[in-house]
Amino acid sequence: MKTILVTGGCGFIGSNFVRHVMSNHEDYRVVNLDKLTYAGNPANLADLAEDPRYRFVHGDICDRETVDPLVAECDFVVNFAAESHVDRSIMGGAEFVQTDVFGTYVLLECARVHQVERFLQISTDEVYGSVEEGAWTESSPLEPRNPYSASKASAELLVRAYHITHELPTLITRASNNIGPFQYPEKRVPLYIANAIDDESLPVYGDGMQVRDHLLVNDHCSAIDLVLHGGVLGEVYNIGGENDATGIDVARAILQRLGKPESLLQFVKDRAGHDQRYALDSSKVRALGWTPEHDFKAAMNQTIDWYTANEEWWRQIKASDEYRQYYERQYRNR
Repeated sequence: MKTILVTGGCGFIGSNFVRHVMSNHEDYRVVNLDKLTYAGNPANLADLAEDPRYRFVHGDICDRETVDPLVAECDFVVNFAAESHVDRSIMGGAEFVQTDVFGTYVLLECARVHQVERFLQISTDEVYGSVEEGAWTESSPLEPRNPYSASKASAELLVRAYHITHELPTLITRASNNIGPFQYPEKRVPLYIANAIDDESLPVYGDGMQVRDHLLVNDHCSAIDLVLHGGVLGEVYNIGGENDATGIDVARAILQRLGKPESLLQFVKDRAGHDQRYALDSSKVRALGWTPEHDFKAAMNQTIDWYTANEEWWRQIKASDEYRQYYERQYRNR
């Protein structure tokens, strides 16, 4: 059997990828290493707890004593572990540098020593900065504009350096905005859904005209799987759904699906350094045989319906002191 070390596997995309692997690769084992920060939730994978092919390890990717023996027993490493929220990085970037950069270094060092078959770094379209027209290709320059995207770009450069210097078999994926089940409700889509269900205002940044591509997390996971097994070593692959929508489009789609009035829209002070538009050219990963199965409407509706059907999951988070304190800091003076 092959063994995959998935870091950050209790987070949003990581947990969906763990479930994807367990469902689609019966001859694979998964070791899930997660620090369980505020956004890491063991409940995301509670249904796999007793599966003999799945093992959870509570630990930090920055701790080499924890990481090294896990990498030693694995064939593949897929690194999702990261501090990932732009707004939190603007409040303070130290944790982003520590986890996203130094943590990636630790993983790379262990992967080099133990000669893993493949090391896949999960990155983001935000490393490109902002694009007025057209779409980024994998050769577009990296121009991050906030501490989060800068930390992810830095991690990518380390991965590239280990491939060139140490001939480590690496791959990098850069994905657009993911939506879907188990996303921590500080992020825009689940935040809007939860607020709309509770008849609370939806905070729309600036004029709401910033454009993002929206990718259902299930489609992202299938692309990661394909790149992990069929991608060219040393290469980068963009993964986008080609589902462009503005912030106000997203808010209105949620209100319409839930039958809520547009009076819940509340325009607030824009994010500092807010990128105006992201767009990915995904022709490279499509050439491997991948296409997203969900357009914007289908992806949004499936996401909205999941949060509507799983209120218990997000209500526990929304009621927590950590979440309430964050929400107060983030939106009180906007």
